[in-house]
Amino acid sequence: MALLELEFPIHTLNNRCLFAEGGTLDPETLASLIDSDRIKRYPKSDLSKYGSLNKDTLSFLKVSPYDKIFDDPQIGSVLETMLRVRLPQPALEYLDYFQENDPYTYRHLIIVYALSIILAKDLIGDEDAQYRMFETGPSHDFGKSCTPLSVLKKETPLTRNERAMLEHHVAAGYVIMGYYLKDAECLSAALARDHHERKDGSGYPAGIHLDDIQTEIIIASDVYDALISQRPYREVSYDNRTALEEITGMAERGEIGWEPLQALIGCNREGRPHYTEVNVSLEKRGTPPAENVYGIREE
Repeated sequence: MALLELEFPIHTLNNRCLFAEGGTLDPETLASLIDSDRIKRYPKSDLSKYGSLNKDTLSFLKVSPYDKIFDDPQIGSVLETMLRVRLPQPALEYLDYFQENDPYTYRHLIIVYALSIILAKDLIGDEDAQYRMFETGPSHDFGKSCTPLSVLKKETPLTRNERAMLEHHVAAGYVIMGYYLKDAECLSAALARDHHERKDGSGYPAGIHLDDIQTEIIIASDVYDALISQRPYREVSYDNRTALEEITGMAERGEIGWEPLQALIGCNREGRPHYTEVNVSLEKRGTPPAENVYGIREE
């Protein structure tokens, strides 16, 4: 991982500053932070018993188009997986923060995690590797706690500085998860840091050429839910076909691999074919929603 220059500070929910604005960040500096406070261990709590998470997961997965993707066996698989996951109590409190302050991100965290569970079971054959991914929990966007709510909820185009504040969430999530899990190399931290990187090097924060199926599963789930869900910066969401076509375009451009896309399409097809049996249509018939200001920068 390249050194990241921090434009903004990284802090915990109780406003403890972990990294100051203007600092540099890499695994070694994060490891030093962890070592300086290693004596402080955090108790772990069961994910499935935390707050209203179980009830909310059931509710979110029954809304179209997820009601087609998650039938009863798939929902059962997600809930059973959650029973095996434990996270440090302070990390779980980020779910409370988003549930209270930014319900969209709260729902998004849960949906992306649920999708990643079923995609991982298709794409990752080794059960131990599957479990390492499952135990990260719904945490990939916890770093958005360091983004002002006014930016997360803004309905008009972001300024250059606001865009930088938003993109800062990947570095913040990397630090937050590494700090609470006391492991700078843990998968939770890596997924938080890298889920906006791309295979062709066009992503952020470091512009690496991503080659990791676990991260690509999060990317596919993250982009899909972002497209088909309500967002403050557009009045209408993408329909399901157009959302899948947008991700197909990412695969065509080399930003993401074909296998996560095939698995995602398979989840949407009758009979739920295995990803190896899915042929991806390159025909584009969908229409993106009008007046979508995502990616438009206010100068």
